[in-house]
Amino acid sequence: MKIREKTEKKVFAYLEEHHMIVPGEKIVAGVSGGADSVCLLFLLLSYREKMPLSLTVVHVNHGLRREAGEDARYVEALCRENEIPFLLTVADVHRRALEEKCSEEDAGRRIRYEAFRQAAEKLGGAKIAVAHNSHDNAETMLFHLFRGTGIKGLSGIAPVRTDGEGREIIRPILCLKREEIEAYLEERGIAWRTDCTNSGDEYRRNRIRHHILPYAEHEIAEGTVAHMAQTAELLRETEGFLELQTREALCACVEPEEGIPERQAEKAKLSEEEREDRKSSEEAGNGKAPEGRDGSRKYCGYTVDVESFLQFHPALQKRMLYELLCRLSPRGKDISFRHISDTRDLFLRSEHRRIRLPFGITVRRQYGKVTLERGEEADRGIPEKGALEKDMTPVKKVSLTEEIFVRPAVYNLGEWGKMEFQGISAKKEQEVPGNRYTKWFDYDKIKESLVIRSRMQGDFLTIADGKGNMIHKSLKKYMVTEKIPQQLRDRIPVLAAGNHILWLVGRRISEYFKVDGNTKRILQVKLCRGCEERGTEDENVGTH
Repeated sequence: MKIREKTEKKVFAYLEEHHMIVPGEKIVAGVSGGADSVCLLFLLLSYREKMPLSLTVVHVNHGLRREAGEDARYVEALCRENEIPFLLTVADVHRRALEEKCSEEDAGRRIRYEAFRQAAEKLGGAKIAVAHNSHDNAETMLFHLFRGTGIKGLSGIAPVRTDGEGREIIRPILCLKREEIEAYLEERGIAWRTDCTNSGDEYRRNRIRHHILPYAEHEIAEGTVAHMAQTAELLRETEGFLELQTREALCACVEPEEGIPERQAEKAKLSEEEREDRKSSEEAGNGKAPEGRDGSRKYCGYTVDVESFLQFHPALQKRMLYELLCRLSPRGKDISFRHISDTRDLFLRSEHRRIRLPFGITVRRQYGKVTLERGEEADRGIPEKGALEKDMTPVKKVSLTEEIFVRPAVYNLGEWGKMEFQGISAKKEQEVPGNRYTKWFDYDKIKESLVIRSRMQGDFLTIADGKGNMIHKSLKKYMVTEKIPQQLRDRIPVLAAGNHILWLVGRRISEYFKVDGNTKRILQVKLCRGCEERGTEDENVGTH
């Protein structure tokens, strides 16, 4: 069997094994002019004879070599001879590297993938084909190993992956060794361009390519690259299984932050698309963390239940923390083993502690919870300390007149929504609302003016002592007893008469002002959180 026939049979089987191309599909191929990408181009042209597909070539001139223009003209000539559309991108990689404070390798990779994606988008959602081979895969595995990585990094380059926009990136010749690629081109009499930067040891990958892999092949084990490809496949399968286990574990122990009225009960489940967003960021090197479709970060804070977390194996614990910290960092690949270990240490010690990690990430242990959050984004949806006073200039004074029995009085609390006060005549067998954000008070027991504010020194609640009496309990002690996180205590609004707290919003009302059998008039207070229609209330979560 000739080399061409053998190579095409191998690659076509690999394409079909991984379902890379379906009939009629549009493909954008990245072609630099080197042996790998030229081989990719001609293999796709041969595959087009077997399966109909639309092929477009994208070439990127990085502006790093004097002969780069000749490379572009060579690729353009190949496309013209084979009647393939040719798209050229000219870039200044050196300048991009300086601007983004990264290596020229990383800058070049970012520029290439940007060009590929732009072309694919113009073509109406084409797949992107790139020319990584099995040696590239082995180099990637070793590079990650030397730098420090987990199973995902050791699994090397995936045959197919989906980027953050749902577009597939395929690697049809990942199954070929470099020798097979050159032999295929030589037999067919196809020339290729040589990049002089690949012959030196300036780049880190080149040192692995020129010294470590050849030594391993000749001095340690023949077939090293093929064996590493097999190992990578096994590791990818293992990683896929562990990702599922990690997602289930996150769902079991990550909860929405409590004490924040306007934050919705988002589950901690990490979607397939979100994980691919991060994978795209890592592999394409774009240096950006996943964002929501509106440009905002989907998860800026997490609260983890310590008891639930510690029930999982340490391997899953570390994977969970890695997932969460990556989502809080601007560059997921910069999360190190030390960051994960320091964070996990908070779960293993019972005392209240807080640590600060790079990128503005704060992790704090309070009671049976550990909260991970990042900078100002960690407080999104939470009024900042003092924000209530600022929004209310600085306190909202409540006017309780007979008019509220005719028309409700509504006060705007800024980020917290609106608080509505309404007078109601008491009737026999009336049922007290069991709603967390709608409360009844005995109107005639209120002798002082009411204010809405944040807590102050000297504030207290009246509570039942269990013996038929009422006692005062300082608001501070109540918050400690109820394990309300310290960073939230100044942010929860209170309804107060002097220092006597009628209502710690969303938590508890004072025993003294409760409605009883002697109540004639009722003051109904309702916190409306973003609801436009009157009477819309929050989920019934019980009352104190």
